[in-house]
Amino acid sequence: MLKYILLTLFSFEIGLAGSYSGIIRDTKTSLPVTDAIVSDSNISVNSDTNGTYSIDSNEKTLFIKACGYRPYKLNIDENITEIKLEPITVKALYLTFWGANINSKTIKNILDIIDKTEINSIIVDVKNEYGSTSYRTSSEKANGYGAAKNRTIKDIQSFISLMKSKNIYTIARVVVFKDELQASNNFEYAIKNKNNEFSRDNDKMAWIDPFDKRSHEYTIDIAEDAANVGFDEINFDYIRFPAKTELKLAKESTEANRVGAIEDFLLLAKNRLRKHGTFISASIYGNVCWQEDDTGIGQKIESLSKHADYIAPMLYPSGFAKGSFGVKHPADHPYMTIYKSIKNIEHKIDIKRVRPWLQSFKDYAHSKREYKKFEIKEQIKAAEDIKTSGWMMWSPSSKYDINHFSTREKNALTLDLTPKNQEYTH
Repeated sequence: MLKYILLTLFSFEIGLAGSYSGIIRDTKTSLPVTDAIVSDSNISVNSDTNGTYSIDSNEKTLFIKACGYRPYKLNIDENITEIKLEPITVKALYLTFWGANINSKTIKNILDIIDKTEINSIIVDVKNEYGSTSYRTSSEKANGYGAAKNRTIKDIQSFISLMKSKNIYTIARVVVFKDELQASNNFEYAIKNKNNEFSRDNDKMAWIDPFDKRSHEYTIDIAEDAANVGFDEINFDYIRFPAKTELKLAKESTEANRVGAIEDFLLLAKNRLRKHGTFISASIYGNVCWQEDDTGIGQKIESLSKHADYIAPMLYPSGFAKGSFGVKHPADHPYMTIYKSIKNIEHKIDIKRVRPWLQSFKDYAHSKREYKKFEIKEQIKAAEDIKTSGWMMWSPSSKYDINHFSTREKNALTLDLTPKNQEYTH
């Protein structure tokens, strides 16, 4: 008996894990949810075909997520053994950095759309291409560089609370390797040209070297803060090498090295974000759906999908070259462009883990076609017909027409940023 008491006390002192198990079901159908991920801050397990899971943990909180469902937080003390996940098909509008101001006409417009249409989600610029953050994060380095100087969200908790009160699924867009602010403060790991000067892109912005782990830690610190304040998902954009040659990088720019660097970033992000139960999505070029190599930028679906929950190809019809899909202007064929591109990757990834970016801007590049109700609806129909987990609408100005979306009980958005000539190059 004494031995049992001592063993019990010893187990309590060192925090030996308890074993927790249960079953995960769909709230609407009561059917079991297969391959749901159950995590504490250190480990993750998956539910089986019966929706059952078992995890050993010494923590008081578990997080459950499954593609096509809202994230779920489980307090162990509540002793809940049957978990009901709420299904969601994400229908999101992009909200720009400047539009995120809670008093802006842009966000008011978006919230009105959400109240009256099918839209149920927003994508918010938490860290933009310049490197600015829309609110003051806990990253001392970023704040020291002045990242929050022009912040548009003064009270992030009030912002998140407002979104939650409307049952809006919130996605934090975090730009990764395109970062003028970080690069200008860290020349030693900024990408340089052959003359050892900052290598700048068409927007005159510098990038940081994806091979350097300091660049990984910096951005993931900001992403983790976004997860901590309550965003449901982190969308990593510009998660790639710049599409340029003759760059000075920390490693030789081979395909294996490039793909490995991007995968390393996502693995670290997954490990750091695990304790928040936050979904991870990765935005990729639309052309990645059609090429077997990494297109010179480190993006391959097979690699990205190892650690990201969702893959978000930018399937803007205007982004495809003349003659693609056997037509003169893909922008004139929005349904076909979306449907065929996703169909082409179904052997690489479960389609329910695909959530494409769709086009809500004029085709400036080719036929100059305006993208209005017909074009918007055709893209949405293609994504729905092939059964993706939803879609995200990109307007560089965050201006959306409420009539372009189906009316239902809830959801929508709008935004405010001036288009340049790079509408489809994240």
